[in-house]
Amino acid sequence: MPRTTFAAAIERALALAMARDPRVVVLGEDVRLLRRETYVRFGGERVLDAPISESALLGAALGSAMAGLRPVVEVMFVDFIGVALDQLLNHAAKLEAFTGGRWQAPMVVRAACGGGYGDAGQHEQALWGLLAGIPGLAVVVPSTPADAAGLLLGALDHPGPVVFLEHKLLSAQWLDYLGGSRRAAVAFDVPPEGAEGEVAEEPEPLPLGVAALRRQGTDLAMVSLAVGVHRCLEAADRLASQGISTSVLDLRSVSPLDREAVVQVARHTGRVLVVDEDYTRGGLSGEIAAVLAEAGVPAAFARVTTEETIPYARHLETATLPNVGRVVAAAAGLLSCRAERVP
Repeated sequence: MPRTTFAAAIERALALAMARDPRVVVLGEDVRLLRRETYVRFGGERVLDAPISESALLGAALGSAMAGLRPVVEVMFVDFIGVALDQLLNHAAKLEAFTGGRWQAPMVVRAACGGGYGDAGQHEQALWGLLAGIPGLAVVVPSTPADAAGLLLGALDHPGPVVFLEHKLLSAQWLDYLGGSRRAAVAFDVPPEGAEGEVAEEPEPLPLGVAALRRQGTDLAMVSLAVGVHRCLEAADRLASQGISTSVLDLRSVSPLDREAVVQVARHTGRVLVVDEDYTRGGLSGEIAAVLAEAGVPAAFARVTTEETIPYARHLETATLPNVGRVVAAAAGLLSCRAERVP
């Protein structure tokens, strides 16, 4: 299979879906610029630029989904979903439940997420934990080009609303668009295996809510998603040089969450380290701890998260976001705990 960038893999999947299904349309701010090839191929009736009004944009997407289309709406940054949260929280996510299944909202909300390139706390948040806490709303966060293509197709097959998050450090397109020449002297810590990888010419849809075990180990399990998966893999390599065997579980989806996969790696290793770029309180890492407690798994637990508002200064940003050094340090602390493996 040919090697493809993260951004190109998503565009390939989107074009494939649009060619197969005339109901798929794209709308959002600057989409004719950001999706130039898609615009040239499918024209202005299916790739629609929209004004900078996230609430109106998501409202239009919801209405068109109810009317029979399958809109892919782009909100630029996940941070800006806060402006239009009412459309997701109180309308799209609740539509099926409130109508007894008579109405659905099959829409995909694409948004860039994550930090590590110097844009501070209003542009670099993850927020997947907040969004995943809304019943009726699916949230997926791929870590590789192949998963990005497959999960987008899976999201377009989903009967309800899906938030599809793309970490900016995995997308050269986003970094170029957001930074360009003014950040030419800045080195971004971009995981090469996430930014580019093998993708089928015609990728197949991936089911939502199915995690992927990226590395098998016996001493410790790391659970993460997006860029965090690659940080974990690098940390696992460092730990391997010390004779420590580490599993790395890529969740891929925050809602639905693959609870069984989390329980299995915890039982196998007896120690679980969650690496989550989202906020500590009320987020994904706490949900995983609850999953293990409810399943009766007596695993030692630790987490590396974003604990405070992300600062603008690069050295402070680096210290605030999860990084390989923090992951290795947390793993060392967890390894001092006695492992409770369950046969």
